[in-house]
Amino acid sequence: MVKIFIDPGHGGADSGATGNGLQEKNLTLKIATTLRDILVNEYEGVAVKLSRSSDETVSLEERTDAANNWDADYYLSIHINAGSGTGFESYIYPGVGAPTTTYRDIIHNEVLKVVDFANRGQKSANFHVLRESSMPALLTENGFIDTSSDAAKLKNASFLTSIARGHANGLAIAFHLTKKTTVLYKVQIGAFSKKSNADDLAAEAKSKGFDALVILKDGLYKVQIGAFSSKENADDLAEKAKRAGFNVIVYQE
Repeated sequence: MVKIFIDPGHGGADSGATGNGLQEKNLTLKIATTLRDILVNEYEGVAVKLSRSSDETVSLEERTDAANNWDADYYLSIHINAGSGTGFESYIYPGVGAPTTTYRDIIHNEVLKVVDFANRGQKSANFHVLRESSMPALLTENGFIDTSSDAAKLKNASFLTSIARGHANGLAIAFHLTKKTTVLYKVQIGAFSKKSNADDLAAEAKSKGFDALVILKDGLYKVQIGAFSSKENADDLAEKAKRAGFNVIVYQE
């Protein structure tokens, strides 16, 4: 059993960075809980614990103590940056070697595969959560809350899901997690080589009441409006989308 400790930065009285109507503590919690759900629902042999699962104040010492006492295999701290920059970066403690560096490189690259962020690089810092955790640890900074272009992405729920998905993909590769054999029926309304075309279609779908998500897969930006374990539910949504004027396919994955 691989034990992953996920730490959504800040919380409670500590809002973290703020900007463009957003608070870091809310974004990190959304990414972390989505990441937890992906790992638990989609992979075998993984246990997940969060430093907080609601908007509560948790000290840095309480976070690392919880991970150390649980004997976690990995510590992942999720943050949103500030300072008028742009893009994604990740941090490990200075001077550590493998496997920490290996895990960092894998997760960093997997996040950038699925989110439209500039690559600010892999870095090191003397952060408490990296220094005081007794297992390999990584802190990620997922965009700049005070930069309007990054904030616009962070206001999109599907983009936050993509951030979580990128972290999950990296963890799965790093720790050789095995996918559960759950079959999903996905409802897709378009696939494009240009992301702007997919974003336009997703916006149109959302305006008509569909929960659209743009996913980069097999070199194409695919617009998905649902994924179900029941084909009947997928077919029902497909019929609704057809009546709304969309070209729809249902495929199994």
